[in-house]
Amino acid sequence: MVTGYSSTHVDRRSRRRQQTIDEALEHAVAIMATEGVGALTVSEMARRMGVRAPSLYKYFPSLHAVYDELFARGAAANQDVVRAAVDGLPHGVARIRAGTVATVAWCVAHPALAQLLYWRPVPGFAPSAAAFRSSQDDMAEVRGEFAEAVRRGELDPAADSPEAVRLLTVVISGLISQQMANEPGADFATGAFTRLTDDALDMFLARYRPTRGHPGGDHADARP
Repeated sequence: MVTGYSSTHVDRRSRRRQQTIDEALEHAVAIMATEGVGALTVSEMARRMGVRAPSLYKYFPSLHAVYDELFARGAAANQDVVRAAVDGLPHGVARIRAGTVATVAWCVAHPALAQLLYWRPVPGFAPSAAAFRSSQDDMAEVRGEFAEAVRRGELDPAADSPEAVRLLTVVISGLISQQMANEPGADFATGAFTRLTDDALDMFLARYRPTRGHPGGDHADARP
């Protein structure tokens, strides 16, 4: 009986702890969205929760710990959206396209977290290895899709390289940056820059269009 009671008590305490963490992080995102990512403070999070700042240090030992958890959650959420978007599609260019569109759309819908993930708005902050793992997994999956696109003859062998993946990130970050800077309130479908996502992808993929003489070269005139 004592063991059962203790277990129930611990479960309730764990749920309350998680609820407090979730509430604190929701306030953190709201602060970043209105005041800027670098304007986040533990004291403002605490004020909005109606508690004293030292109370939150039981959950987050530092402000950077808050950023780290936000980074981890943002990366996981972005990863989930991308994986849902590519689910059921053939490997290769189809998934590269769908994943890119999903990422740009997610970033525009979650600008505060997107800034934390794709830029360096907080001096001195770098995500921990654990928080960064989802991003590393994403890059490995993207690299795998490029390799598969080359194997299928959809892209030139030069696409199976770190440089090609880096260039894609330049395209993605450019679209997001321009949209956020010029039309921060617009959504993905109506944004002056984000609605150019397909065109930007066409330009990017044209850079790696298969040439005759390479595997898949007979498809050189087809849109990837």
